[in-house]
Amino acid sequence: MTSEAWITVTVISAVFGFLAFTRYSPDVVLLGGLVVLMLTGVLDTEAGLEGFSNKGPITVGVLFVVAAGIRDTGVVAAFVEKVLRRPKTLAAAQVRVMAPVAFLSAFMNNTPLVAMMVPALADWAKKMRLPVSKLMIPLSYAAILGGMCTLIGTSTNLLVDGMVQKAAIPGYARMGFFDIAYAGVPVALVAIAFILVSSRWLLPDRTPPVDAQADPREYVLEMLVEPGSPLCGRTIEEAGLRHLQGVYLMEIDREGHVLPAVASTERLRADDRLIFVGIVDSVVDLQKIRGLKPATNQTFKINAPDSQRALFEAVVSHSSPMIGKSIREGRFRARYDAAVIAVARDGERIRMKMGDIVMQPGDTVLLEAHPIFLDRMRNSRDFYLISRVEDYTPPRYDRAWVAVLILGGMVAAATLFNVDMLMASMVAAALMVMTKCCSAENARRSIDWRVLLAICAALGLGEALKSSGAAAVIAKGFIGLAGDHPFLALAAIYILTSFFTEIITNNAAAVLIFPIALATASGLGVSPQPFIISIMIAASASLATPIGYQTNLMVYGPGGYRFSDFLKIGIPANIVIFVTAMIVVPLVFPL
Repeated sequence: MTSEAWITVTVISAVFGFLAFTRYSPDVVLLGGLVVLMLTGVLDTEAGLEGFSNKGPITVGVLFVVAAGIRDTGVVAAFVEKVLRRPKTLAAAQVRVMAPVAFLSAFMNNTPLVAMMVPALADWAKKMRLPVSKLMIPLSYAAILGGMCTLIGTSTNLLVDGMVQKAAIPGYARMGFFDIAYAGVPVALVAIAFILVSSRWLLPDRTPPVDAQADPREYVLEMLVEPGSPLCGRTIEEAGLRHLQGVYLMEIDREGHVLPAVASTERLRADDRLIFVGIVDSVVDLQKIRGLKPATNQTFKINAPDSQRALFEAVVSHSSPMIGKSIREGRFRARYDAAVIAVARDGERIRMKMGDIVMQPGDTVLLEAHPIFLDRMRNSRDFYLISRVEDYTPPRYDRAWVAVLILGGMVAAATLFNVDMLMASMVAAALMVMTKCCSAENARRSIDWRVLLAICAALGLGEALKSSGAAAVIAKGFIGLAGDHPFLALAAIYILTSFFTEIITNNAAAVLIFPIALATASGLGVSPQPFIISIMIAASASLATPIGYQTNLMVYGPGGYRFSDFLKIGIPANIVIFVTAMIVVPLVFPL
Protein backbone atom coordinates (compact mmCIF):
# COMPACT_ATOMS: atom_id res chain seq x y z
CA MET A 1 0.00 0.00 0.00
CA THR A 2 1.05 3.60 -0.55
CA SER A 3 1.90 5.96 2.31
CA GLU A 4 -1.49 7.67 1.89
CA ALA A 5 -3.24 4.31 2.23
CA TRP A 6 -1.34 3.53 5.45
CA ILE A 7 -2.19 6.95 6.89
CA THR A 8 -5.85 6.41 6.04
CA VAL A 9 -5.98 2.97 7.68
CA THR A 10 -4.18 4.33 10.77
CA VAL A 11 -6.52 7.32 11.15
CA ILE A 12 -9.69 5.27 10.66
CA SER A 13 -8.43 2.69 13.17
CA ALA A 14 -7.84 5.52 15.66
CA VAL A 15 -11.35 6.87 14.99
CA PHE A 16 -12.85 3.48 15.78
CA GLY A 17 -10.74 3.29 18.92
CA PHE A 18 -11.94 6.68 20.15
CA LEU A 19 -15.55 5.78 19.39
CA ALA A 20 -15.31 2.43 21.14
CA PHE A 21 -13.32 3.37 24.26
CA THR A 22 -14.11 7.03 24.99
CA ARG A 23 -17.24 9.08 25.65
CA TYR A 24 -16.54 11.66 22.94
CA SER A 25 -19.50 12.50 20.73
CA PRO A 26 -19.43 10.63 17.35
CA ASP A 27 -19.62 13.86 15.34
CA VAL A 28 -16.56 15.25 17.18
CA VAL A 29 -14.51 12.08 16.66
CA LEU A 30 -15.46 11.66 13.01
CA LEU A 31 -14.82 15.32 12.20
CA GLY A 32 -11.48 15.06 13.99
CA GLY A 33 -10.47 12.10 11.84
CA LEU A 34 -11.54 13.97 8.69
CA VAL A 35 -9.47 17.02 9.66
CA VAL A 36 -6.37 14.85 10.23
CA LEU A 37 -6.74 13.27 6.77
CA MET A 38 -7.02 16.73 5.22
CA LEU A 39 -4.03 18.08 7.13
CA THR A 40 -1.87 15.10 6.08
CA GLY A 41 -2.78 15.61 2.41
CA VAL A 42 -4.68 12.34 1.96
CA LEU A 43 -7.73 14.40 1.07
CA ASP A 44 -7.69 17.82 -0.54
CA THR A 45 -10.18 20.44 0.61
CA GLU A 46 -12.71 19.66 -2.12
CA ALA A 47 -12.68 15.90 -1.50
CA GLY A 48 -12.71 16.32 2.28
CA LEU A 49 -15.78 18.55 2.21
CA GLU A 50 -17.60 16.57 -0.47
CA GLY A 51 -19.71 14.86 2.18
CA PHE A 52 -21.15 18.23 3.21
CA SER A 53 -22.61 18.70 -0.28
CA ASN A 54 -23.75 15.08 -0.59
CA LYS A 55 -27.48 14.57 -1.12
CA GLY A 56 -27.68 11.90 1.60
CA PRO A 57 -27.16 14.04 4.73
CA ILE A 58 -29.06 16.96 3.17
CA THR A 59 -32.02 14.63 2.62
CA VAL A 60 -31.81 13.44 6.22
CA GLY A 61 -31.83 17.05 7.43
CA VAL A 62 -34.88 17.93 5.35
CA LEU A 63 -36.67 14.78 6.53
CA PHE A 64 -36.32 15.98 10.13
CA VAL A 65 -38.60 18.87 9.13
CA VAL A 66 -41.11 16.49 7.52
CA ALA A 67 -41.06 14.41 10.70
CA ALA A 68 -41.67 17.56 12.76
CA GLY A 69 -44.83 18.26 10.74
CA ILE A 70 -46.07 14.72 11.30
CA ARG A 71 -45.29 14.93 15.02
CA ASP A 72 -46.74 18.41 15.62
CA THR A 73 -50.09 17.44 14.07
CA GLY A 74 -50.48 14.41 16.31
CA VAL A 75 -50.21 11.84 13.50
CA VAL A 76 -47.32 9.95 15.10
CA ALA A 77 -49.07 9.94 18.47
CA ALA A 78 -52.17 8.43 16.81
CA PHE A 79 -50.01 5.78 15.10
CA VAL A 80 -48.40 4.91 18.43
CA GLU A 81 -51.78 4.67 20.13
CA LYS A 82 -53.26 2.44 17.41
CA VAL A 83 -50.27 0.19 16.70
CA LEU A 84 -47.97 0.12 19.73
CA ARG A 85 -50.70 0.41 22.39
CA ARG A 86 -49.83 -0.87 25.88
CA PRO A 87 -47.69 -4.04 25.80
CA LYS A 88 -47.33 -5.99 29.03
CA THR A 89 -43.69 -7.05 28.50
CA LEU A 90 -40.55 -5.60 26.94
CA ALA A 91 -40.46 -8.42 24.36
CA ALA A 92 -44.02 -7.59 23.29
CA ALA A 93 -43.04 -3.92 22.99
CA GLN A 94 -40.08 -4.80 20.76
CA VAL A 95 -42.29 -6.96 18.52
CA ARG A 96 -44.81 -4.13 18.18
CA VAL A 97 -42.02 -1.75 17.20
CA MET A 98 -40.10 -4.00 14.82
CA ALA A 99 -42.92 -5.73 12.92
CA PRO A 100 -44.72 -2.65 11.50
CA VAL A 101 -41.47 -0.74 10.92
CA ALA A 102 -39.92 -3.66 8.98
CA PHE A 103 -43.06 -4.01 6.86
CA LEU A 104 -43.35 -0.27 6.10
CA SER A 105 -39.66 0.13 5.29
CA ALA A 106 -40.00 -2.48 2.53
CA PHE A 107 -42.21 -0.03 0.63
CA MET A 108 -40.89 3.37 1.67
CA ASN A 109 -37.52 4.91 2.38
CA ASN A 110 -36.45 3.87 5.86
CA THR A 111 -34.81 7.19 6.76
CA PRO A 112 -38.04 9.25 7.01
CA LEU A 113 -39.69 6.33 8.78
CA VAL A 114 -37.04 6.30 11.51
CA ALA A 115 -36.98 10.13 11.65
CA MET A 116 -40.71 10.11 12.46
CA MET A 117 -40.56 7.20 14.90
CA VAL A 118 -37.60 8.30 17.08
CA PRO A 119 -39.35 11.12 19.02
CA ALA A 120 -42.62 9.18 19.21
CA LEU A 121 -40.87 6.06 20.46
CA ALA A 122 -38.96 8.06 23.08
CA ASP A 123 -42.23 9.52 24.43
CA TRP A 124 -43.96 6.14 24.30
CA ALA A 125 -41.11 4.40 26.14
CA LYS A 126 -41.23 7.03 28.88
CA LYS A 127 -45.00 6.62 29.20
CA MET A 128 -44.75 2.80 29.30
CA ARG A 129 -41.78 2.96 31.69
CA LEU A 130 -39.61 0.97 29.30
CA PRO A 131 -35.87 1.56 28.83
CA VAL A 132 -35.54 3.46 25.56
CA SER A 133 -32.12 1.83 25.01
CA LYS A 134 -33.95 -1.49 24.54
CA LEU A 135 -36.06 -0.06 21.72
CA MET A 136 -34.04 2.39 19.61
CA ILE A 137 -31.54 -0.10 18.13
CA PRO A 138 -34.36 -2.58 17.31
CA LEU A 139 -36.15 0.32 15.58
CA SER A 140 -33.15 1.07 13.36
CA TYR A 141 -32.40 -2.61 12.69
CA ALA A 142 -36.03 -3.33 11.74
CA ALA A 143 -35.98 -0.45 9.25
CA ILE A 144 -32.71 -1.70 7.77
CA LEU A 145 -33.83 -5.35 7.53
CA GLY A 146 -37.22 -4.50 6.07
CA GLY A 147 -35.62 -2.26 3.48
CA MET A 148 -33.57 -5.07 1.96
CA CYS A 149 -36.69 -7.10 1.06
CA THR A 150 -37.77 -5.12 -2.02
CA LEU A 151 -36.12 -3.25 -4.85
CA ILE A 152 -37.24 0.15 -3.55
CA GLY A 153 -36.77 -0.60 0.16
CA THR A 154 -33.35 1.01 0.29
CA SER A 155 -31.31 3.25 -1.98
CA THR A 156 -28.59 0.59 -2.09
CA ASN A 157 -30.85 -1.87 -3.91
CA LEU A 158 -31.74 0.76 -6.51
CA LEU A 159 -28.08 1.70 -6.86
CA VAL A 160 -27.02 -1.92 -7.47
CA ASP A 161 -29.87 -2.42 -9.94
CA GLY A 162 -28.69 0.68 -11.80
CA MET A 163 -25.14 -0.72 -11.99
CA VAL A 164 -26.55 -4.06 -13.28
CA GLN A 165 -28.31 -2.27 -16.11
CA LYS A 166 -25.23 -0.21 -16.93
CA ALA A 167 -23.02 -3.31 -16.96
CA ALA A 168 -25.29 -4.91 -19.61
CA ILE A 169 -24.76 -8.44 -18.30
CA PRO A 170 -25.84 -10.99 -20.99
CA GLY A 171 -29.19 -12.58 -20.09
CA TYR A 172 -29.60 -10.44 -17.01
CA ALA A 173 -31.43 -7.22 -17.83
CA ARG A 174 -32.63 -5.92 -14.49
CA MET A 175 -34.19 -7.06 -11.23
CA GLY A 176 -37.90 -7.38 -10.53
CA PHE A 177 -39.58 -5.60 -7.61
CA PHE A 178 -39.68 -8.71 -5.39
CA ASP A 179 -36.67 -10.66 -6.74
CA ILE A 180 -34.54 -9.93 -3.69
CA ALA A 181 -37.47 -10.81 -1.39
CA TYR A 182 -36.93 -14.55 -1.96
CA ALA A 183 -33.67 -14.25 -0.06
CA GLY A 184 -34.27 -10.99 1.82
CA VAL A 185 -37.44 -12.02 3.66
CA PRO A 186 -36.01 -15.24 5.20
CA VAL A 187 -32.83 -13.39 6.19
CA ALA A 188 -34.83 -10.53 7.73
CA LEU A 189 -37.10 -12.88 9.68
CA VAL A 190 -34.18 -14.84 11.13
CA ALA A 191 -32.33 -11.62 12.03
CA ILE A 192 -35.39 -10.07 13.71
CA ALA A 193 -35.97 -13.27 15.69
CA PHE A 194 -32.33 -13.24 16.82
CA ILE A 195 -32.53 -9.59 17.91
CA LEU A 196 -35.74 -10.21 19.86
CA VAL A 197 -34.25 -13.20 21.68
CA SER A 198 -30.77 -11.80 22.33
CA SER A 199 -31.62 -8.17 23.12
CA ARG A 200 -32.37 -9.12 26.71
CA TRP A 201 -28.64 -9.76 27.22
CA LEU A 202 -26.96 -7.81 24.40
CA LEU A 203 -28.77 -4.46 24.61
CA PRO A 204 -27.99 -2.11 27.51
CA ASP A 205 -30.59 -1.12 30.07
CA ARG A 206 -29.49 2.49 30.26
CA THR A 207 -31.24 5.51 31.71
CA PRO A 208 -31.04 8.56 29.39
CA PRO A 209 -28.49 11.25 30.38
CA VAL A 210 -31.21 13.53 31.77
CA ASP A 211 -33.54 11.88 34.26
CA ALA A 212 -36.76 13.84 34.47
CA GLN A 213 -37.70 12.09 37.71
CA ALA A 214 -35.00 14.09 39.49
CA ASP A 215 -37.12 17.25 39.14
CA PRO A 216 -38.27 18.18 42.68
CA ARG A 217 -41.20 20.39 41.64
CA GLU A 218 -44.61 18.74 41.66
CA TYR A 219 -47.31 20.67 39.86
CA VAL A 220 -51.05 20.37 40.42
CA LEU A 221 -52.87 20.46 37.09
CA GLU A 222 -56.55 20.38 36.13
CA MET A 223 -57.50 18.88 32.76
CA LEU A 224 -60.98 18.75 31.26
CA VAL A 225 -62.33 15.86 29.15
CA GLU A 226 -63.70 17.56 26.04
CA PRO A 227 -67.24 16.59 24.96
CA GLY A 228 -67.12 14.28 21.94
CA SER A 229 -63.45 13.45 22.47
CA PRO A 230 -62.13 9.88 21.91
CA LEU A 231 -61.58 9.63 25.69
CA CYS A 232 -65.30 9.70 26.50
CA GLY A 233 -66.51 6.24 27.52
CA ARG A 234 -63.01 4.83 27.96
CA THR A 235 -61.71 3.57 31.28
CA ILE A 236 -58.73 5.25 32.93
CA GLU A 237 -56.62 2.23 31.89
CA GLU A 238 -57.84 2.27 28.27
CA ALA A 239 -57.20 6.00 28.00
CA GLY A 240 -53.56 5.46 29.05
CA LEU A 241 -53.89 7.67 32.13
CA ARG A 242 -53.06 5.05 34.77
CA HIS A 243 -49.32 4.41 34.46
CA LEU A 244 -47.98 7.78 33.34
CA GLN A 245 -44.30 8.55 33.89
CA GLY A 246 -43.73 11.32 36.43
CA VAL A 247 -47.41 12.17 36.94
CA TYR A 248 -50.47 10.50 38.41
CA LEU A 249 -54.21 11.06 38.45
CA MET A 250 -55.08 12.18 42.00
CA GLU A 251 -58.86 12.57 41.68
CA ILE A 252 -61.79 13.33 39.38
CA ASP A 253 -64.21 16.20 39.93
CA ARG A 254 -67.47 15.11 38.29
CA GLU A 255 -70.30 17.67 38.47
CA GLY A 256 -69.08 18.87 41.87
CA HIS A 257 -68.66 15.35 43.27
CA VAL A 258 -65.03 14.36 43.95
CA LEU A 259 -63.89 10.80 43.16
CA PRO A 260 -60.65 10.20 45.13
CA ALA A 261 -58.35 7.19 44.62
CA VAL A 262 -59.68 6.70 41.09
CA ALA A 263 -59.94 3.04 40.02
CA SER A 264 -58.43 2.00 36.67
CA THR A 265 -61.87 0.72 35.61
CA GLU A 266 -63.56 4.12 36.09
CA ARG A 267 -64.99 5.34 32.77
CA LEU A 268 -64.42 8.92 31.72
CA ARG A 269 -67.30 11.24 30.92
CA ALA A 270 -67.53 14.52 29.05
CA ASP A 271 -66.62 17.56 31.20
CA ASP A 272 -64.87 15.45 33.85
CA ARG A 273 -62.21 17.52 35.64
CA LEU A 274 -59.08 15.39 36.10
CA ILE A 275 -56.69 16.53 38.84
CA PHE A 276 -53.10 15.47 38.14
CA VAL A 277 -49.92 15.86 40.18
CA GLY A 278 -46.57 15.62 38.44
CA ILE A 279 -43.32 17.11 37.18
CA VAL A 280 -43.11 19.69 34.40
CA ASP A 281 -42.14 17.27 31.58
CA SER A 282 -45.15 15.11 32.37
CA VAL A 283 -47.43 18.15 32.50
CA VAL A 284 -46.24 19.00 28.99
CA ASP A 285 -47.04 15.43 27.89
CA LEU A 286 -50.58 15.74 29.26
CA GLN A 287 -51.11 18.85 27.17
CA LYS A 288 -50.51 16.73 24.05
CA ILE A 289 -53.17 14.07 24.76
CA ARG A 290 -56.03 14.43 22.34
CA GLY A 291 -59.33 15.04 24.09
CA LEU A 292 -57.84 16.76 27.15
CA LYS A 293 -57.59 20.51 27.63
CA PRO A 294 -56.65 22.67 30.64
CA ALA A 295 -59.74 23.01 32.82
CA THR A 296 -59.37 26.72 33.42
CA ASN A 297 -61.16 28.68 30.72
CA GLN A 298 -58.59 31.48 30.92
CA THR A 299 -56.30 29.48 28.62
CA PHE A 300 -58.52 30.04 25.65
CA LYS A 301 -58.58 33.82 25.96
CA ILE A 302 -54.89 34.29 25.27
CA ASN A 303 -54.38 36.57 22.27
CA ALA A 304 -52.44 34.02 20.24
CA PRO A 305 -53.36 30.88 18.25
CA ASP A 306 -52.29 27.46 19.53
CA SER A 307 -49.30 27.24 17.20
CA GLN A 308 -47.89 30.54 18.56
CA ARG A 309 -48.07 29.67 22.27
CA ALA A 310 -45.17 28.72 24.48
CA LEU A 311 -44.86 27.32 27.99
CA PHE A 312 -42.95 29.11 30.77
CA GLU A 313 -42.03 28.43 34.38
CA ALA A 314 -42.09 31.50 36.63
CA VAL A 315 -41.41 31.96 40.36
CA VAL A 316 -43.72 34.51 42.01
CA SER A 317 -41.82 37.21 43.94
CA HIS A 318 -42.66 38.89 47.27
CA SER A 319 -43.40 42.15 45.45
CA SER A 320 -45.90 40.64 43.03
CA PRO A 321 -49.37 42.29 43.07
CA MET A 322 -50.81 38.75 42.92
CA ILE A 323 -49.69 37.92 46.48
CA GLY A 324 -52.69 37.21 48.71
CA LYS A 325 -55.10 37.08 45.77
CA SER A 326 -56.53 34.10 43.93
CA ILE A 327 -55.66 33.60 40.27
CA ARG A 328 -59.20 34.60 39.38
CA GLU A 329 -59.40 37.65 41.68
CA GLY A 330 -56.00 38.94 40.59
CA ARG A 331 -57.07 38.67 36.93
CA PHE A 332 -53.78 36.97 36.09
CA ARG A 333 -54.61 36.46 32.43
CA ALA A 334 -55.60 40.09 31.84
CA ARG A 335 -52.59 41.41 33.79
CA TYR A 336 -49.90 39.33 32.06
CA ASP A 337 -51.62 38.00 28.92
CA ALA A 338 -50.69 34.53 30.17
CA ALA A 339 -52.72 31.60 31.47
CA VAL A 340 -51.80 29.66 34.60
CA ILE A 341 -51.75 25.97 33.65
CA ALA A 342 -50.38 24.53 36.89
CA VAL A 343 -48.99 25.57 40.28
CA ALA A 344 -46.21 24.05 42.43
CA ARG A 345 -45.71 25.08 46.08
CA ASP A 346 -42.62 23.68 47.82
CA GLY A 347 -43.92 20.11 47.95
CA GLU A 348 -47.33 21.15 49.31
CA ARG A 349 -50.33 19.55 47.60
CA ILE A 350 -52.91 22.23 46.76
CA ARG A 351 -56.44 20.82 46.86
CA MET A 352 -58.53 23.49 45.15
CA LYS A 353 -59.54 24.57 41.68
CA MET A 354 -56.95 26.45 39.67
CA GLY A 355 -58.78 29.77 39.71
CA ASP A 356 -59.22 29.62 43.51
CA ILE A 357 -55.52 29.13 44.35
CA VAL A 358 -54.23 32.09 46.37
CA MET A 359 -50.74 33.12 45.28
CA GLN A 360 -47.90 33.02 47.81
CA PRO A 361 -44.27 34.19 47.49
CA GLY A 362 -42.10 31.44 46.01
CA ASP A 363 -44.96 29.70 44.19
CA THR A 364 -43.83 28.27 40.83
CA VAL A 365 -46.44 28.68 38.12
CA LEU A 366 -46.55 27.02 34.73
CA LEU A 367 -47.77 29.56 32.20
CA GLU A 368 -48.99 29.37 28.62
CA ALA A 369 -48.33 32.61 26.76
CA HIS A 370 -47.03 34.18 23.57
CA PRO A 371 -43.29 33.55 22.97
CA ILE A 372 -42.53 37.26 23.57
CA PHE A 373 -43.65 36.86 27.22
CA LEU A 374 -40.06 36.11 28.29
CA ASP A 375 -38.67 39.29 26.71
CA ARG A 376 -41.57 41.39 27.95
CA MET A 377 -41.31 40.24 31.59
CA ARG A 378 -37.55 39.68 31.81
CA ASN A 379 -37.02 42.75 34.05
CA SER A 380 -40.31 42.55 35.90
CA ARG A 381 -40.16 42.56 39.71
CA ASP A 382 -43.30 40.40 39.80
CA PHE A 383 -41.24 37.24 39.20
CA TYR A 384 -37.91 36.11 40.59
CA LEU A 385 -37.18 33.83 37.62
CA ILE A 386 -38.76 33.04 34.25
CA SER A 387 -37.63 30.23 31.96
CA ARG A 388 -39.10 28.74 28.83
CA VAL A 389 -40.10 25.06 28.73
CA GLU A 390 -38.55 23.50 25.62
CA ASP A 391 -40.22 21.08 23.20
CA TYR A 392 -43.72 22.36 23.91
CA THR A 393 -46.09 22.68 20.99
CA PRO A 394 -49.84 22.06 21.30
CA PRO A 395 -50.64 19.45 18.60
CA ARG A 396 -52.57 20.82 15.63
CA TYR A 397 -54.99 17.94 15.18
CA ASP A 398 -56.98 19.90 12.58
CA ARG A 399 -53.92 19.72 10.31
CA ALA A 400 -53.33 15.98 10.72
CA TRP A 401 -55.02 15.06 7.43
CA VAL A 402 -52.89 17.68 5.61
CA ALA A 403 -49.69 16.23 7.07
CA VAL A 404 -50.73 12.69 6.07
CA LEU A 405 -51.46 13.82 2.50
CA ILE A 406 -48.07 15.55 2.27
CA LEU A 407 -46.25 12.48 3.61
CA GLY A 408 -48.18 10.16 1.29
CA GLY A 409 -47.39 12.39 -1.68
CA MET A 410 -43.69 12.41 -0.80
CA VAL A 411 -43.53 8.62 -0.50
CA ALA A 412 -45.53 8.11 -3.73
CA ALA A 413 -43.37 10.56 -5.65
CA ALA A 414 -40.15 8.87 -4.51
CA THR A 415 -41.26 5.25 -4.91
CA LEU A 416 -43.81 5.16 -7.72
CA PHE A 417 -42.67 8.04 -9.92
CA ASN A 418 -38.90 7.85 -9.31
CA VAL A 419 -38.68 11.47 -8.14
CA ASP A 420 -35.36 12.15 -6.43
CA MET A 421 -35.78 11.66 -2.66
CA LEU A 422 -34.11 14.98 -1.90
CA MET A 423 -36.45 16.87 -4.19
CA ALA A 424 -39.53 15.04 -2.88
CA SER A 425 -38.54 15.66 0.75
CA MET A 426 -37.74 19.35 0.13
CA VAL A 427 -41.16 19.93 -1.38
CA ALA A 428 -42.80 18.03 1.50
CA ALA A 429 -40.86 20.03 4.12
CA ALA A 430 -41.80 23.32 2.48
CA LEU A 431 -45.47 22.29 2.38
CA MET A 432 -45.36 21.30 6.07
CA VAL A 433 -44.31 24.84 6.97
CA MET A 434 -46.55 26.60 4.43
CA THR A 435 -49.66 24.72 5.56
CA LYS A 436 -48.75 25.37 9.22
CA CYS A 437 -48.40 21.69 10.08
CA CYS A 438 -45.29 22.88 11.90
CA SER A 439 -43.93 26.35 12.57
CA ALA A 440 -40.75 27.67 11.01
CA GLU A 441 -39.19 27.80 14.49
CA ASN A 442 -40.00 24.15 15.19
CA ALA A 443 -38.74 23.20 11.73
CA ARG A 444 -35.35 24.74 12.52
CA ARG A 445 -35.20 23.21 15.99
CA SER A 446 -36.13 19.74 14.70
CA ILE A 447 -32.90 19.31 12.73
CA ASP A 448 -30.31 17.24 14.62
CA TRP A 449 -27.08 18.84 13.45
CA ARG A 450 -24.90 16.33 15.31
CA VAL A 451 -26.32 13.49 13.20
CA LEU A 452 -25.78 15.45 9.97
CA LEU A 453 -22.19 16.35 10.86
CA ALA A 454 -21.43 12.72 11.72
CA ILE A 455 -22.87 11.48 8.40
CA CYS A 456 -20.92 14.10 6.40
CA ALA A 457 -17.65 13.26 8.18
CA ALA A 458 -18.22 9.50 7.72
CA LEU A 459 -18.65 10.04 3.99
CA GLY A 460 -15.33 11.89 3.96
CA LEU A 461 -13.56 8.98 5.69
CA GLY A 462 -15.06 6.59 3.15
CA GLU A 463 -13.79 8.76 0.31
CA ALA A 464 -10.29 8.62 1.81
CA LEU A 465 -10.38 4.80 1.87
CA LYS A 466 -11.31 4.73 -1.82
CA SER A 467 -9.11 7.53 -3.15
CA SER A 468 -6.00 6.38 -1.28
CA GLY A 469 -6.34 2.88 -2.77
CA ALA A 470 -6.51 1.21 0.65
CA ALA A 471 -9.98 -0.23 0.03
CA ALA A 472 -9.07 -1.76 -3.34
CA VAL A 473 -5.89 -3.37 -1.97
CA ILE A 474 -7.76 -4.88 0.99
CA ALA A 475 -10.59 -6.14 -1.25
CA LYS A 476 -8.42 -7.80 -3.91
CA GLY A 477 -6.16 -9.40 -1.32
CA PHE A 478 -9.11 -10.89 0.54
CA ILE A 479 -10.79 -12.21 -2.63
CA GLY A 480 -7.52 -13.91 -3.60
CA LEU A 481 -7.75 -16.04 -0.47
CA ALA A 482 -10.93 -17.68 -1.79
CA GLY A 483 -9.10 -19.30 -4.71
CA ASP A 484 -11.29 -20.80 -7.45
CA HIS A 485 -14.07 -22.15 -5.23
CA PRO A 486 -17.40 -20.41 -6.16
CA PHE A 487 -19.00 -20.71 -2.72
CA LEU A 488 -15.90 -19.40 -0.93
CA ALA A 489 -15.72 -16.55 -3.43
CA LEU A 490 -19.40 -15.72 -2.73
CA ALA A 491 -18.72 -15.74 1.01
CA ALA A 492 -15.67 -13.52 0.51
CA ILE A 493 -17.70 -11.00 -1.53
CA TYR A 494 -20.35 -10.90 1.20
CA ILE A 495 -17.82 -10.46 4.04
CA LEU A 496 -15.97 -7.72 2.16
CA THR A 497 -19.19 -5.82 1.41
CA SER A 498 -20.31 -6.12 5.02
CA PHE A 499 -16.93 -4.96 6.30
CA PHE A 500 -16.77 -1.88 4.10
CA THR A 501 -20.43 -1.07 4.77
CA GLU A 502 -19.61 -0.62 8.44
CA ILE A 503 -16.75 1.76 7.60
CA ILE A 504 -17.60 3.66 4.42
CA THR A 505 -21.44 3.38 4.38
CA ASN A 506 -23.64 1.03 2.37
CA ASN A 507 -23.76 2.77 -1.01
CA ALA A 508 -20.00 3.34 -1.11
CA ALA A 509 -19.37 -0.32 -0.24
CA ALA A 510 -21.72 -1.51 -3.00
CA VAL A 511 -20.03 0.70 -5.60
CA LEU A 512 -16.59 -0.53 -4.52
CA ILE A 513 -17.35 -4.27 -4.46
CA PHE A 514 -19.74 -4.55 -7.44
CA PRO A 515 -17.10 -4.61 -10.23
CA ILE A 516 -14.93 -6.99 -8.19
CA ALA A 517 -17.91 -9.33 -7.77
CA LEU A 518 -18.72 -9.31 -11.51
CA ALA A 519 -15.09 -10.01 -12.41
CA THR A 520 -14.96 -12.86 -9.86
CA ALA A 521 -18.18 -14.47 -11.19
CA SER A 522 -16.97 -14.15 -14.78
CA GLY A 523 -13.55 -15.62 -13.96
CA LEU A 524 -15.17 -18.62 -12.23
CA GLY A 525 -17.73 -19.08 -15.03
CA VAL A 526 -20.74 -18.91 -12.67
CA SER A 527 -23.94 -16.84 -12.56
CA PRO A 528 -23.45 -13.28 -11.29
CA GLN A 529 -26.96 -13.20 -9.73
CA PRO A 530 -26.07 -14.73 -6.33
CA PHE A 531 -23.13 -12.31 -6.07
CA ILE A 532 -25.41 -9.35 -6.85
CA ILE A 533 -28.01 -10.47 -4.29
CA SER A 534 -25.29 -11.00 -1.69
CA ILE A 535 -23.99 -7.47 -2.21
CA MET A 536 -27.50 -6.08 -1.73
CA ILE A 537 -28.05 -7.98 1.53
CA ALA A 538 -24.55 -7.33 2.93
CA ALA A 539 -24.65 -3.64 2.06
CA SER A 540 -28.06 -3.24 3.70
CA ALA A 541 -27.29 -5.23 6.86
CA SER A 542 -25.14 -2.60 8.53
CA LEU A 543 -25.69 -3.43 12.18
CA ALA A 544 -22.26 -3.49 13.86
CA THR A 545 -21.42 0.24 13.96
CA PRO A 546 -23.47 3.44 14.21
CA ILE A 547 -21.63 5.07 11.29
CA GLY A 548 -22.39 2.38 8.69
CA TYR A 549 -26.01 3.40 8.17
CA GLN A 550 -27.66 6.75 8.82
CA THR A 551 -30.60 5.31 10.79
CA ASN A 552 -28.09 3.90 13.30
CA LEU A 553 -26.71 7.39 13.80
CA MET A 554 -30.23 8.77 14.18
CA VAL A 555 -30.95 6.50 17.18
CA TYR A 556 -27.45 6.79 18.70
CA GLY A 557 -28.14 9.88 20.85
CA PRO A 558 -31.84 9.34 21.71
CA GLY A 559 -31.06 5.78 22.86
CA GLY A 560 -28.23 6.92 25.14
CA TYR A 561 -25.89 4.44 23.43
CA ARG A 562 -22.15 4.02 23.34
CA PHE A 563 -20.23 2.81 20.30
CA SER A 564 -19.62 -0.55 21.97
CA ASP A 565 -23.37 -1.16 22.32
CA PHE A 566 -23.65 -1.53 18.54
CA LEU A 567 -20.66 -3.86 18.45
CA LYS A 568 -22.08 -6.06 21.20
CA ILE A 569 -25.35 -6.86 19.42
CA GLY A 570 -24.44 -5.91 15.85
CA ILE A 571 -21.52 -8.29 15.32
CA PRO A 572 -23.47 -11.42 16.42
CA ALA A 573 -26.45 -10.24 14.35
CA ASN A 574 -24.22 -9.75 11.30
CA ILE A 575 -22.84 -13.27 11.76
CA VAL A 576 -26.37 -14.70 11.95
CA ILE A 577 -27.35 -12.81 8.80
CA PHE A 578 -24.19 -13.98 7.00
CA VAL A 579 -24.81 -17.66 7.83
CA THR A 580 -28.48 -17.40 6.83
CA ALA A 581 -27.64 -15.62 3.58
CA MET A 582 -24.99 -18.17 2.66
CA ILE A 583 -27.61 -20.91 3.07
CA VAL A 584 -30.54 -19.16 1.38
CA VAL A 585 -28.90 -17.28 -1.51
CA PRO A 586 -27.25 -20.29 -3.25
CA LEU A 587 -30.51 -22.25 -2.83
CA VAL A 588 -32.71 -19.57 -4.38
CA PHE A 589 -30.14 -18.25 -6.87
CA PRO A 590 -27.86 -21.20 -7.84
CA LEU A 591 -24.20 -20.50 -8.58
